[in-house]
Amino acid sequence: MNVSEAVLTRRSVRAFLDTPVPLNVLRDVLEKARWTPSGCNFQPWEATVLSGEPLRQLQERMLASAPQDPLEYDWSAPEVIPACKERLNRVGAAMYGAMDVARDDAELRAEFMRANTVSFGAPAVLVCYLPRVMKEPQWSDMGMWLQTVMLLLSEAGLDSCPQEFLSMYARLIKDFLGVSDESHILFCGLAIGYRAPDAKVNGFVRERVPLDENVRFLGF
Repeated sequence: MNVSEAVLTRRSVRAFLDTPVPLNVLRDVLEKARWTPSGCNFQPWEATVLSGEPLRQLQERMLASAPQDPLEYDWSAPEVIPACKERLNRVGAAMYGAMDVARDDAELRAEFMRANTVSFGAPAVLVCYLPRVMKEPQWSDMGMWLQTVMLLLSEAGLDSCPQEFLSMYARLIKDFLGVSDESHILFCGLAIGYRAPDAKVNGFVRERVPLDENVRFLGF
C-alpha cells in the first residue's frame, strides 16, 4: 500500500471483529510513528495501549459512570460556524441512516453511545495524553502523530477510529492508568482492530468539501 492508498482508504471504523491485534504489529507501527515531525522536537505525545482484561476492566468502569463535569476540553466549539454545523449534521445523518436509527429513537441512540464507550468492540485501544504545559502547537503535533499511526495501521491491514468521545471519561481513565490528572490532559482514544466487513456503519458514503473551498493558491 502506498501513502495515497492509505489516505484514501482509511476511514473511522465503528464496528470491529473480535480478532486479536498482534502485539508485534502494534509495536512495529508505533516504532515507525516515532518519526512523526514535532515542533522543536518536543515529541509531546504519550500513550497507553490496552487490550484483553485491562481494557475490559476500564470499559466496565466507564459504563458504570457518568461523563465527567466539567469536560476535559471543549471539542464542539466549531458548531457555532454554520458550515461546520452543517458538516456535522450531514455526517451524522449518513451514519445513523446507514444503521436505520431514526432521530427520535432514543433507545437505539443510547445503544450506539454504549458502543462508543466500549470503542465499538475494538480488541485494542490506544489512549493518548500529553502534559498540561503543552499548548496549541504541541496539540497539533499530537494530531500529526495520530494521523501517522492511523496510516501505518492501514498499511498493516488494520482499521481504527479516533475517539475524542473518551475524553468525557478522562479523569476516570487517567486514574485507571496511573496518569496524574494534575499534570496531564487526555486527548482521545484510538480504537484499533479489523473492521466488521458487513456492518452498515462501516460503509456509509463520507463527504469532504471541495479543495478550493478550504485552500487557496497564490503565485502559480
